[in-house]
Amino acid sequence: MFKKLLLLLLVCASVQLKAQINNGPKIQREFRAAWVASVANINWPSKPGLTSQQQQDEAIALLDMLQKNNFNAVIFQIRPQADAFYKSDLEPWSYYLTGEQGKAPDPYYDPLEFWVKAAHERGMELHVWLNPYRAHHVSGGPVSDLSVVKKHPDLVVKLKQGYWWFDPSKKGTQDLAASVVKDIVKRYDIDGVHFDDYFYPYAEYNGGADFPDDESYAANQKSGGKLSKGDWRRDHVNKFVKRIYKEIKAEKKFVKFGISPFGIWRPGYPESIRGMDQYDKLYADAKLWLNKGWIDYFMPQLYWQINNVPLSFPVLLAWWESENTKGRHMWPGLNSGIGGGEKNSDEIINQIMISRGITPKSPGVSHWSIGALTKHESLRNDLLAGPYKDEALVPVSPWLDKKAPQAPIMTHEDRGNDLYLKWTTKNEKEVFKYVVYTQYGDKWIYRTLNAKSSFFQVPKQMEVNPKTKAVANLKAIKVTAVGRTGNESDGEIITL
Repeated sequence: MFKKLLLLLLVCASVQLKAQINNGPKIQREFRAAWVASVANINWPSKPGLTSQQQQDEAIALLDMLQKNNFNAVIFQIRPQADAFYKSDLEPWSYYLTGEQGKAPDPYYDPLEFWVKAAHERGMELHVWLNPYRAHHVSGGPVSDLSVVKKHPDLVVKLKQGYWWFDPSKKGTQDLAASVVKDIVKRYDIDGVHFDDYFYPYAEYNGGADFPDDESYAANQKSGGKLSKGDWRRDHVNKFVKRIYKEIKAEKKFVKFGISPFGIWRPGYPESIRGMDQYDKLYADAKLWLNKGWIDYFMPQLYWQINNVPLSFPVLLAWWESENTKGRHMWPGLNSGIGGGEKNSDEIINQIMISRGITPKSPGVSHWSIGALTKHESLRNDLLAGPYKDEALVPVSPWLDKKAPQAPIMTHEDRGNDLYLKWTTKNEKEVFKYVVYTQYGDKWIYRTLNAKSSFFQVPKQMEVNPKTKAVANLKAIKVTAVGRTGNESDGEIITL
């Protein structure tokens, strides 16, 4: 009897050890992003006309803050009003950069190129945020001769509040926006393309009046169109979203396409929900885009609190996830602007934890906006001490690519109190970042490094219990490579 029990225990121990060896250490997966708004100089740059160095210093401060607090992505607005935060032959330099539309930074630099490089150096994804239909913002200075308003007057209409808006039904509107997206994807090493909630404008932008496209709709009806005006408007937006997804993938399959629509599809979906009807007011059938899989990540702006019954965060998130029939990433947008302090931190942290529970296979959120994080130190500290305590990799996107980079070849060298790790990889272009795993006693910890890294120094001993001051020896090491779509390579576990 004793021998049988001993044999059973040995078999169980062997299976458990084999499982540990096969599975090895695991890094947390979660998308952690913040929006950086450039329109009206909300977040960056802090005002028009800063020197190039001042702009760059502000950008680095923002990215350093995100890196320090274990974020892994930034959503950077580069086309706020049919102008550009990058060198473009299609649209003029942005007013929000220099205070003059069409004027390049002086001394010259390309802000998007700078942001992409700086984000990647910090191991973060850079998603470009474009407004496809806003032609001129009321805060965007005078309408210049270089503005789309002057160059393509047939594509735009003026709204009563002073905004200029593209007519989404015009082929020229869709062609211009698509060419802008394709140009950016082709020329810059970005990780994602992002649209927000502005499709047809909110009613208040036109003084509560209907969007002024009677002429376009009349032409459609005259040529045999049968759709109601609402369906006709939605049809143009639907075709545009589908087109953008296809054109991005035709250029670079790994570049993700995401949309952050208004958080409610329609009142009554689900039953307890009340609020604005984006389907009927913005002519955005966001549920359709999600159902069809025309996006890689879906980021509904769920800016309401958990216990707000008619607008409840978890109720809305669970409903959107139930519509996620293609299994895309569901990463809600959070209103971190509610501020810091125990009550507000608890709300945001609870929303993060609820998101993890509702979307366990691909957790993640985005914070509106980075300004809230820079302003509220207590919120940052509470996030870092809580859900963002450990680094995380962006979840994989298996519908884009299941191929992981080749495993790095690692060597190590004894340097007294430390171990010096060095590695090489056969195809560096496949790598977005590396993960260094180290085991002290029974505990594995990890550290992520950018794609340019090729060495790392780790201590041979580490304190594993701050209370007792217990110290453990380094027992094992492992290095893996992570690709552009999040797939992680194998890596040999070297025991010491």
